[in-house]
Amino acid sequence: MVNIHWYPGHMAKTRRIIKENLKLVDLVLEIVDARAPKSTHIPDILDLAGSKKLVVVLNKADLVEDEIAEGWIKFFSRQGMDSLKVDSRRRVGFKKLDDIVKTIPRQTGRPLRGIVVGVPNVGKSSFINQIAGKKSAKTGNKPGITRGKMWLKAGDKFELLDTPGILWPKIEEERVGLNLAFLGCIKEELLDVEEVSLRLIEFLLKKYPEALSNRYKVEPTEDAPVMLEQIAKNRGFVIAGGRPDTLRAAKTLLKEFQDGKLGKISLEEPEE
Repeated sequence: MVNIHWYPGHMAKTRRIIKENLKLVDLVLEIVDARAPKSTHIPDILDLAGSKKLVVVLNKADLVEDEIAEGWIKFFSRQGMDSLKVDSRRRVGFKKLDDIVKTIPRQTGRPLRGIVVGVPNVGKSSFINQIAGKKSAKTGNKPGITRGKMWLKAGDKFELLDTPGILWPKIEEERVGLNLAFLGCIKEELLDVEEVSLRLIEFLLKKYPEALSNRYKVEPTEDAPVMLEQIAKNRGFVIAGGRPDTLRAAKTLLKEFQDGKLGKISLEEPEE
């Protein structure tokens, strides 16, 4: 279901932007979603970053359990990568980034320069807004909202190059594809939204059944389609003939999950 094959022109362009501008920067900041750090981690990021310092930023860390987020920090450390966890909406966790930045050598006479990369919808713009201290990058919850190349000043000592979201040509693992779909990293038009929502329900029933019952006032069962219909009924989503509007329920479930309204949920753990 989630063997999605594509390579949009703007994503190929993003790779070119990154490679062309590496010579201008001192630091590569890869933003990943803390709910699925491995799935949202660019597979060839080390090759892409080359000799530049790489820091993996676990964004939306407020949406996962603390011990799991800490487990991911240790996971990336074992891979030889610096990492930190942040909540870009409330500016939590940025002190560690300041500490890392102070250790990075730079050319005299100019600010430290970093390039921000990541898959769509992991919160790159929100992260940059916190660094810059103002709404300098347009934010949104749809993949691909950031366009082109944009340098942003963050005070007198730091400059950031924002880049559009990047994905790889072929997603080999279904689990990775599902996690990317759950998190809104893949455009809705490329997905069977109802099928994706059913797979999310199946996952939640196994790991976080209370998230569904608390949010949607439904009784957990082993039947995901029945659960989706119940969510539609409880929300008053109906179509002609009084039938439950399961498509609207599916879109609502995915959107509310992406926005963190179902509570702290980790799609994957480092031990896996």
